[in-house]
Amino acid sequence: SLRGSWQLRSGNGSVSLRAEVPGCVHTALLCWGLIQDPYYRFNDVMYRWISLDNWTYSRTFKTPFDIRKWQKVNLVFEGVDTVAQVLLNSVTLGRTDNMFNRYSFDITSVVQEVNFVEVRFLSAVSYAAEQSRCHKAHSIPPACPPPVQKGECHVNFIRKEQCSFSWDWGPSFPTQGIWKDVRIEAYNYYHLIYFSVTPFFAKSAQHWYLEVESIFNVVSSKTIAGLVTVNIPKLQTQQTFSVKLQPGEGSIVLLVNINKVRSAAVEAWWPNGHGKQTGYNMTTTFMMETGCQIEKFSKVYFRTVELVQEPIPGSPGLSFYFRINGRPIFIKGSNWVPADSFQDRVTYDMLRLLLKSAADANMNALRVWGGGVYEQDEFYDICDEIGIMIWQDFMFACALYPTNQNYLESVRAEVSHQVRRLKSHPSIIIWSGNNENEAAIASNWFSIPYPDIGVYINDYVTLYVKNIREIVLSEDKSRPFVASSPTNGLESVKEGWLSQDPYDTHYGDTHFYDYNSDCWNWTVYPKTRFASEYGFQSWPSFSTIEKVSSPEDWSYTSNFSLHRQHHEGGNIQMLQGIGRHFKLPQSPDPVKKFKDMIYLTQVMQAQCIKTETEFYRFSQSEIINGEGHTMGALYWQLNDIWQAPSWASLEYGGKWKLLHYFAQNFFAPLLPVAYEDKGMLHIYGVSDLHEDHKLTLRVVVYTWSSLEPVCTLAEEGVTVTAQSAVPIFKESVSDLLERCRNCTRRSCIITFCLVGEHGLRSPTNHYFLSSLKDAVGLEKTQLSASVSQQDDTYAFVLQTTAIAPFVTLDVGSIKGRFSDNGFLMTERKKVVVFYPWEPTSVEELESSLILTSLLDV
Repeated sequence: SLRGSWQLRSGNGSVSLRAEVPGCVHTALLCWGLIQDPYYRFNDVMYRWISLDNWTYSRTFKTPFDIRKWQKVNLVFEGVDTVAQVLLNSVTLGRTDNMFNRYSFDITSVVQEVNFVEVRFLSAVSYAAEQSRCHKAHSIPPACPPPVQKGECHVNFIRKEQCSFSWDWGPSFPTQGIWKDVRIEAYNYYHLIYFSVTPFFAKSAQHWYLEVESIFNVVSSKTIAGLVTVNIPKLQTQQTFSVKLQPGEGSIVLLVNINKVRSAAVEAWWPNGHGKQTGYNMTTTFMMETGCQIEKFSKVYFRTVELVQEPIPGSPGLSFYFRINGRPIFIKGSNWVPADSFQDRVTYDMLRLLLKSAADANMNALRVWGGGVYEQDEFYDICDEIGIMIWQDFMFACALYPTNQNYLESVRAEVSHQVRRLKSHPSIIIWSGNNENEAAIASNWFSIPYPDIGVYINDYVTLYVKNIREIVLSEDKSRPFVASSPTNGLESVKEGWLSQDPYDTHYGDTHFYDYNSDCWNWTVYPKTRFASEYGFQSWPSFSTIEKVSSPEDWSYTSNFSLHRQHHEGGNIQMLQGIGRHFKLPQSPDPVKKFKDMIYLTQVMQAQCIKTETEFYRFSQSEIINGEGHTMGALYWQLNDIWQAPSWASLEYGGKWKLLHYFAQNFFAPLLPVAYEDKGMLHIYGVSDLHEDHKLTLRVVVYTWSSLEPVCTLAEEGVTVTAQSAVPIFKESVSDLLERCRNCTRRSCIITFCLVGEHGLRSPTNHYFLSSLKDAVGLEKTQLSASVSQQDDTYAFVLQTTAIAPFVTLDVGSIKGRFSDNGFLMTERKKVVVFYPWEPTSVEELESSLILTSLLDV
């Protein structure tokens, strides 16, 4: 391994320091205190010079073996970010220009006992500009990001994390560095480069089999014969194969049949909420005649996936849903972006915390979005383990891309490397060619003159269909592939891979954003087959902002607040969204006013996405005016790359925003959902459970001015069907209010929950009959809390003197999460549990606790 300490120097040698590999220039400079936290205040702009310079990594190393005894020695980089010349002992081995590729250089004739290796980087910013200048054929838009993003130009000309040149939720930090493992490999006969195991279920014979693929590099000039034994002890399956390895690089594919008797007993891998994530230990032993033996240990999972696109009775178009192990699954989750601008800071613990938070909010899926990176192995390992399905984009987003020979060759290598690396993961259920690029052409985002559009369509089909798709289909026959998101699926294919309207609700998936309409009004949302992006912004909590700001920044209209907002008009849109339903903060104390604004942006975001997600969930079993059968809801976005306003539900560092607490409820496996249509109140029972249940629907109506309910209804024997959404209650709002005497839309609120046997219970949901700014009888409450420790957790006993909407507990920067937050408190007393992520104490929690409800702002 060549991990560890390297020498790093700037272009003119004025800066020279030790740097850790894997790593990057920014984190090395930070480590030595040569720069401040790059995320602090305006440092993203102050530190532009770092990415405009050309840095060099170098080190000496002793070869830990006798070089004369080895036929082949390689220098292998798992990831180089991005454009560099690699030298060993002053001999140029080659160049790198793709962050997502693996580079292996033959150093057999160059390696000595003591070696000097150099990686000379070129600024990604200047390289991208140069590539764009050299592209004479036709322009490839967009040239630059919008000014509000404070980013760099021509990111589509470099195979690098696209959001590293800025995005509408993230800063511009075009890093340079050796961002993954680097090592020397030596071998005499043959070497295993890739190893994958893919499960298939033979429907006719009703048994499982595995496709075990090994890709070798064979050094010897003649064929090597030998035996390969695959053993899965738990399934009493062992098979031995005779194989022959040909000289050069080649692959062998073995079909392993799972023992007939055991095949029936195989425990499949299921998504979170639908079963267990059982994996089996498998050992593969290669015994070759050269006497050289390789043993490979792997975990094997059994699951099938189908993307179903079929006609639906009573609806034009086609369905779009996933069947896992033969069972249709409603996809619940969000979209994943890189967890840090500096990938070397993304640790296993960080990934685990974020992914576990997704599972804890009842999510079963995430989309790895196409403007970031193909995530590290550990990311997918954790998803395999906790049942998070992955929609995997290829790394192309919101842009058109070149298709010259060099570029295509680089992309082909990238795609084949990534598919080989990742295809054994049961969590990955679909490959998708890009993010929004079909839509970019169809809606002509870049104002391309009509006569020229054909050139760009041609480029599109060349890149995503003739190259990416072709490689994916040859490397992996076990998963569906779509060329883009959003897309019309098979309809897009029929229209030559570019549909007239990729946002058509009758086909494929949709992305939907609308900041001008009332987000509490469900009729503005598309009754789509599959919602793969939708969202609203909010600010992260004050404790998160505080770490990267100074007191003069703590106002909603400060330069800092404007600087951090990378979405044009975003801060004003949030204000308008809040103003529709809530009173805006009026505190004379500017810091209090800023904190109140933060709180309200989080309340608004949570309430909007709750309304929209509940709409998608209750649309899963019905067709209305030809639309419906919605089978997926992935909101934008799960996590944050830095501390700034964004669409995320998890702040940078992992703290849960109110939206994430709401998600725990709106993604619950069993949930009653209410909506109003032409004066009628409808309640649906939404279920992801595998069995039908007879339940009681409890509807409780309160006036805002009292903790005593004005009336209670119990509908018994309500049948909620397995894995569907069914209407269970319908009454006109005026009749309901009349029954609950003294009630008006402004003075009352409706709450409801489903209760069954053996402790089966849905979260309690509620429906607002008016905007809260118009609510009558809402009083400021005395909220109090007492904290006590219970084993590894802490209990907060809350008390209120009046009904309190959006009750929020905040313990500042103490890491952890609550069992519930941002809730409507309709009882005098409520117990909330705090799950710490690091050691804390009752005293610490008590002194940090801030309790807020709507009337405190």
